[in-house]
Amino acid sequence: MMEIYWGSPMTLESSTAGTQRKVTTIEEAQYCLQHAWPLSDTTRDSALEQVEAAMVCMVSVRDARAAFLSAARAAGFRARQDGDVQSL
Repeated sequence: MMEIYWGSPMTLESSTAGTQRKVTTIEEAQYCLQHAWPLSDTTRDSALEQVEAAMVCMVSVRDARAAFLSAARAAGFRARQDGDVQSL
């Protein structure tokens, strides 16, 4: 299996639970969306489709990351990348 570069690691912070999860690979993003996501909605479903398509080079990783971050925002997460905290 070919390794797909995900880009800079990001940490998702739950505003309600106070927990953090570091996502460093596209496989971790896929796992989070499938097994550890607080909402099952169309934003999450779309992000999962984009991530899985990027894993087989059908869409860009940039698009998959954007969809992942959009789903994170919809689920109430904040993302920290490269030491900066951004409210999603």
